[in-house]
Amino acid sequence: MSATVTDAPLVEATDIVKHFVSRGEGRGAQKRTVKAVDGVTLRIREGEMFGLVGESGSGKTTFGQSLLRMHEPTSGSVRFRGEEILGLGKKELRRLRPKMQYVFQDPFSALNPRLSIAAAIGEPMRAHGLATKQDERDRVIEVLEQCGMEEDALDRYPHEFSGGQRQRIVIARAMALQPEFVVADEPVSALDVSVQGQIVNLLTDLRDQQRTSFLFISHDLSVVEHMCTSVAIMYRGQIVEQGTRDQIFGAAQHPYTQELLAAVPIADPRQRGKRRGRRASREWDDPDALRPELRDVGDGHLVALPGS
Repeated sequence: MSATVTDAPLVEATDIVKHFVSRGEGRGAQKRTVKAVDGVTLRIREGEMFGLVGESGSGKTTFGQSLLRMHEPTSGSVRFRGEEILGLGKKELRRLRPKMQYVFQDPFSALNPRLSIAAAIGEPMRAHGLATKQDERDRVIEVLEQCGMEEDALDRYPHEFSGGQRQRIVIARAMALQPEFVVADEPVSALDVSVQGQIVNLLTDLRDQQRTSFLFISHDLSVVEHMCTSVAIMYRGQIVEQGTRDQIFGAAQHPYTQELLAAVPIADPRQRGKRRGRRASREWDDPDALRPELRDVGDGHLVALPGS
């Protein structure tokens, strides 16, 4: 049974900007500003699986981390259930941390090799006062089982598990805090194809069972089409197209979105070698031609049309 997506906004990001300043090499080198995220606005509803798609370097990971203040945005606004979080102090932000969690792409790096699985999942619960020492282990067992792991994993260590199992453990650690919103950053890209489907199904089940909202960051359009109800396409730090799954995958209008779709082979073996569309001309690929403002081309389908 799918979770009901409401119209109530859970997370509202408005005009998020994140610039990094780096100094060039050599004496007298000038500082250089990298516009990783350049004015992104997204609205994620309760119970929604929202897909954020873009190639490497598009700024999607930086945006996801900016939502949770893992990076401090240069400017903009992030509201969680209507509360502005960018101005919160450390103590106030700590209150919200359990409700907003992050799942990293590389589960091995995300886990402390010196901690058992029981400790890795249990410590954050205790740190936020969500479990006593007495009931911590029971909660760890419960959430591991929800994520498809057996109780015998508790006293083992990260190196003893496969990549897919480690990803389940990382997801269990996030879900143990009973979050309302999770940023899942390329959670299946480092896994074998046979395991990817299992993790996709796990995230979908968790969304349905616990009504957790997800920002699912990926470069894999086929996975996003399968999982997500709303999709935004990110390019050079900006959103160039945004809409429902049907609007993006059935009626894409921005040349970059069309090009991404054209690069995805059709799965039907009877149409081997065919793709979902023609590659767009690269004439649009000019930073000066990109528009930070999106136009509604109908039914909430937003497009940044070059030259418009």
